[in-house]
Amino acid sequence: MSTDSPFRQPKAVWAVAFACVISFMGIGLVDPILPALAQQLSATPAQVSLLFTSYLLITAVAMLLTGWVSSRIGAKATLLTGLVIIVVFAALAGASGSIGEIVGFRAGWGLGNALFIATSLAVIVASASGGFAGAIILYETALGVGIALGPLVGGLLGSVSWRAPFFGVAVLMAVALVATLVLLDRTPRPATRIGLLDPLRALRHRGLATIAVTAFAYNWGFFTLLAYSPYSMGGLSELGLGGVFTAWGVLVAIFAVFVAPALERRFGTVRVLYVVLAMLAVDLLVIAAWDDTPGVVIGAVIVAGAMIGLNNTLVTQAVMSVAPVARPVASASYSFVRFLGGGLAPWIAGLLADAFLPSTPFRVGAVVVALGVGVLATAHRLLRAVETGETVVDPEPITGPCPVVVVPDEEAAPTAVGR
Repeated sequence: MSTDSPFRQPKAVWAVAFACVISFMGIGLVDPILPALAQQLSATPAQVSLLFTSYLLITAVAMLLTGWVSSRIGAKATLLTGLVIIVVFAALAGASGSIGEIVGFRAGWGLGNALFIATSLAVIVASASGGFAGAIILYETALGVGIALGPLVGGLLGSVSWRAPFFGVAVLMAVALVATLVLLDRTPRPATRIGLLDPLRALRHRGLATIAVTAFAYNWGFFTLLAYSPYSMGGLSELGLGGVFTAWGVLVAIFAVFVAPALERRFGTVRVLYVVLAMLAVDLLVIAAWDDTPGVVIGAVIVAGAMIGLNNTLVTQAVMSVAPVARPVASASYSFVRFLGGGLAPWIAGLLADAFLPSTPFRVGAVVVALGVGVLATAHRLLRAVETGETVVDPEPITGPCPVVVVPDEEAAPTAVGR
């Protein structure tokens, strides 16, 4: 089936996209229950922030394993393995009795999440009709819908019990598991196996490394906002926090799916990213300056959804276009670096808030995001050349003495997932 619409897809693609929605719900699901967890489990905000850190750091490290696993057992088996792990550890988190147990089980959840996320993007890109750009839009739609629904589901279920959101994800992921099992055809094992160190070696490619480090900086600001802003919203209830982050998530989805492609066509990916990152840094400074004014914090958090939606789509498309390696390797390499930023930020934000002022994490987040703009600028010519379809010699080849040639996506290295 061939069509220009990213939303007319085979059933198998929709099954994976649905699972992506549920997976991404897990990011914002815990936001509405953070204060409740701190209160009911006698934990500090810094301890509660470890729910993000354990989840994202394990996700980051496990990203290095995803290509190795999928190239040996196939993409479908890897997706199913990831989904099973998420179901088990989400349920265990719901049955926990202490903040330490939840943090530990969120780490296991992160392992499953890594296997699923990196492979699902490659599967959608390989299987979707409508071309590469359409597949990225579909993937980012799933991300946006999941991020938007996560806080809503977390708020609704969290108003019943802090355990309910975790059990809810386990049930929904079980449904996604069955859908993927039934609707996605068995994928062949790639002819070439991916080594454990291939994602790290891929970072020798300047374009990929630049975007990955930029994403590290962006995710630092993103997860600082996600993990610590609920404590500056004037004691909102679980439903109230769920409403705020749902509004935020709706903007993530709208700007990721509809606005980002239009701006990319008009101005180019790199130019838009400069502006978006600068705006996110300013937004974090606004939260820092008025962290004791709930109305300002709520407004700044919601507005940040627009910037995050733009960044998600543009960075994902850029990283999958610029790297002359198999897409599962590119996805794993890039995700490893960016999730490190997302995982470290909440933990260090807790240390900063305890040692200095509640606004300090947001100020540091703004500085890190601003540094990301500078990192992106170091490879401006290379990234712009990819956008315009020029052929450029990368000064830092991945392997061997021969230079790597960066070309438009249509000529990029084939994905390790069979088409």
